[in-house]
Amino acid sequence: MDLDVVFLGTGGSVPTARRATACLLVRAGGDRILIDCGEGAQRQMQRSTGLVQVDDLYITHFHADHYLGVPGLLKTYGLNGREAPLRILGPPGLKELFVGLRRITGNLPYPVELVELSGAAPVRYDTYEIRPFEVSHSVRAFGYALVEDERSGRFDPEMAERLGVKPGPDFARLQAGESVNGVEPSQVVGEARPGRKVVITGDTEPCELALVAAHEAELLVHEASFGDEEAQRAHETKHSTARQAAKLARDADVKLLALVHISSRYHVGAVLEEAREEFPGAIAPRDYDVVEIPFPERGEPRLIDRGAKQRSQTEAAEAATRSEPAT
Repeated sequence: MDLDVVFLGTGGSVPTARRATACLLVRAGGDRILIDCGEGAQRQMQRSTGLVQVDDLYITHFHADHYLGVPGLLKTYGLNGREAPLRILGPPGLKELFVGLRRITGNLPYPVELVELSGAAPVRYDTYEIRPFEVSHSVRAFGYALVEDERSGRFDPEMAERLGVKPGPDFARLQAGESVNGVEPSQVVGEARPGRKVVITGDTEPCELALVAAHEAELLVHEASFGDEEAQRAHETKHSTARQAAKLARDADVKLLALVHISSRYHVGAVLEEAREEFPGAIAPRDYDVVEIPFPERGEPRLIDRGAKQRSQTEAAEAATRSEPAT
């Protein structure tokens, strides 16, 4: 399964010319999952990935910079003729929020399902699940951990042949856990391999549940609203400093830390340096950056600068080529 995260909005509570408010697109195989939908989210898509028909939309909490883009996105989907259902998930209070939002969106031509999460029960997909976890913010708020299923161990075809198993259906049976002509799967299949994990905290001060959820994650996306000099204000408003986010990433033994929601009062590079004193590999993605998360045996997570725009331009060029008449 291909897995990456598109950073559509990486700014703080106030959008700037360079950074929009909170919005991430997770592309997991064929699934398209939006985490938060800040002001202008659909415009951010149109400038990069195209107006993605997301399958699910998760909202971390009900501060305006995390959901103001929802009415416009839903309305545009309707105007574009969407028919597929859309599921929107979030903390308790989601349904009450949408009583007000429906005055803006009106009647939509596609089904919208609202799911209020408990903060414990995972949401199941084909080969992974999304686990909500409660974080510590000024309102009730959830983070989300995408946790891939455990994968079967590596199959050794050469060993299987040495043991007398012929290539073809018998190989498939061994990989499925069946014995073949006295050969046991354990003789030719290695130990099960853990799946990948991507954790997105939303707004929070450092907290135990985030630490537990992020344990050994390939990617942790953590807010970093403040620098060191405003640690007290971070505590009062239940946000994190960049250094605190980095310490949590270090303690959770994550592979890559991506800092978002940095206040526009700061120079991002200066705040990032504070984080790197605790977690040297920390990054601060910009809007339209992409982090690809390959299987561990294929390499480490990597940042692709402006990756969403690059892919969009490539796909547009390919589409233009396909539309050209043959000569």
